[in-house]
Order: sequence, then C-alpha cells, then structure tokens
Amino acid sequence: MIEAVVFDLDGVLLQTEELWDEVRETLAREHGARYDEAAQRAMMGMSSLEWSRYMHEELGVPEPPEAISALVVRELEARYRRRLPLISGAVEAVERLAERWPLGLASSSNRELIDTALELSGLDRLLRATVSSEEVARGKPSPDVYLEAARRLGVAPARCAAVEDSHSGISSARAAGMRVVAIPNASYPPGEEALAEADVVLASLRELTAAAIEGSELVKKL
Repeated sequence: MIEAVVFDLDGVLLQTEELWDEVRETLAREHGARYDEAAQRAMMGMSSLEWSRYMHEELGVPEPPEAISALVVRELEARYRRRLPLISGAVEAVERLAERWPLGLASSSNRELIDTALELSGLDRLLRATVSSEEVARGKPSPDVYLEAARRLGVAPARCAAVEDSHSGISSARAAGMRVVAIPNASYPPGEEALAEADVVLASLRELTAAAIEGSELVKKL
C-alpha cells in the first residue's frame, strides 16, 4: 500500500536538462576544457559535489569544484527567474496527487535551485519534504536521496512511490525499494534496460493518476 509519493524535479517537473547541459558546456569551453555527449550523460544524476568535481578533474575546468558549482547555480537561478521551464501539466499532477498522499521531492539539483523552482511555481505549498543530493552521501543512482526523502516524510521506502524520468533516477528509486513510475524525458530518454526497472511507464504527466501510482488498474508499459 502506497503511503507517500516522491517526485524527481529536473526532467519530471522542469524541462531543465538542456539548460544544465548548455550552462555547463559554456563554462567548460570558456575555460578551454572539453565537453561532449559522454560528459553530459556521465553527470546526469550526480550531486553538485560530484559533477563539479567531475568537471574539474575529468573535463579540465581549472576552477575549484566549489567555484564551478557556484557559477553554474548562479546562471541557472537567473534563467529560472526569467522564465521557469515548467513541464506542461506539472502543477496539476502534483496537486492531483497531493489530494491523496503526502508528497516529497528527491532531486540532484542544488538546494538553492530547488527552493527557487518550488517558490516560483508555487509547488512549495504541496511538498512536505524536499531533499537535494548534496545533502546526502551519494547522488543518484545510489538510493541515498530517496531514502532520505522517505525518512523525512516518516514513511517506509517500500510504501513510497517515486516519479522519475532518467536512467540514474530510476535506478536510485529502485535501489531504495520504492515503486517506480517512469515518465521518460523526450530530450534525454532512458534506455530500455532502465525502463525495464520501472513498475510502470507513462507517456506524460497527464497519465500520472492515483491509479497509476497504486497499480490498481492496468497501465501498459510503453
């Protein structure tokens, strides 16, 4: 029986993967560092501590990791305030599930960006617990961020459902022992192997209903 639902942020509620990619690539190239598709995919799901270290050590950005993270966050926050890239149906989906369950959020984003996005969207009023992966030991695909979200909600992980879009996120929620509802992001879709780990795969947030969360009706995998 599901007693709480935990959302991912980037790729599920916000269409931000392209923004993250653009901002980090610009920073890397401004410093003469390399940046390619492999680097982008490697950083998906990493915590800020992990990806900023990766950019410094693996991509060759000379700034220290703390400075790299701060520069990226400052640029992304400015863009959010100009236009928050909410995915269509995001607010309605969260409102719909909030009528039934306590909600949490488990995100790889920095705390400042989580708080800014939730404030601007008004979703902060609906989420009882939010966790940034910079607040736990390991980022996704490790289960830490989802386990911490369940702890803050006061619900056993096995009684939580997670809503995810990416390979690392699906693996993270599965490793935490949660029911996994996948909504593949069109820009950076997870592979078939990752989708096979999900309990159900939906086409969009419009399909994210109580029945899909509970599995009380048959939902065909894509």
